[in-house]
Amino acid sequence: MVEVSPSRSCGGRWRVVSVALRWALPVLWVLWAALAWWVEPRESTEAQLDRDLAAGRVVTYQRANGWDDDDPYWGSRPDLRPAEQGWMITWTVPSGQTRYASVQPPDPQPYSAGSDRPTRTGLDARLAAVADPWHAGGDVASRIATTAGLLAGVLTLLWLGRLIVGAPPLAGTRWFWFWVGLLPFGVGVLAWTYREVWRPPPAPVPGRGSGWRGFGWLILAGVGISLLVSVTRIVFGTTVVPG
Repeated sequence: MVEVSPSRSCGGRWRVVSVALRWALPVLWVLWAALAWWVEPRESTEAQLDRDLAAGRVVTYQRANGWDDDDPYWGSRPDLRPAEQGWMITWTVPSGQTRYASVQPPDPQPYSAGSDRPTRTGLDARLAAVADPWHAGGDVASRIATTAGLLAGVLTLLWLGRLIVGAPPLAGTRWFWFWVGLLPFGVGVLAWTYREVWRPPPAPVPGRGSGWRGFGWLILAGVGISLLVSVTRIVFGTTVVPG
């Protein structure tokens, strides 16, 4: 029987983990990006809402006063701010996409007998007659969004686990890659995967990135990515670049 030293056995395990991560991280990111892009709220118009209503394509809806999008985690989705007198209506369609449009707030209406909610009229009444409340009953949009969130969570856990307990990174310190990994859309996780898994240097890079340098990259690259997304949305529209 051939004995295998613990160091060789440990090294073999790490090589297997590296090979698995080499493919798992990019594949998970592509799957997450496709689903997240599909369910990202798209700005629309009241005329489109009327067309969707007439065609029976409104699955769920909600009046709101905009979105909360201040979560620093790149895998999160904007949260709706529901409001009975909101200036915006958000709705989902059978394909799983989410749309929203600016509309006139409803006129104040009297409360019906035995109810603590005002009587719906006009557009709100039409929506209530054919659609469910926002993301009720496990609609397609909710299931896709949940799946995208799970993929982002698994991707983040795999990256963090490898970064914290794996072999020391060669192109930057652990703190450097931690800050870079917080970049929007998982760009930092992709950068780490390419530089440390796909194309690692043969030896630690002299003067490799520190935590402060990584924090600086997070600020500068984050601003650059936001500007790029804004310009791309202006050029190609919200159908291609939702948000």
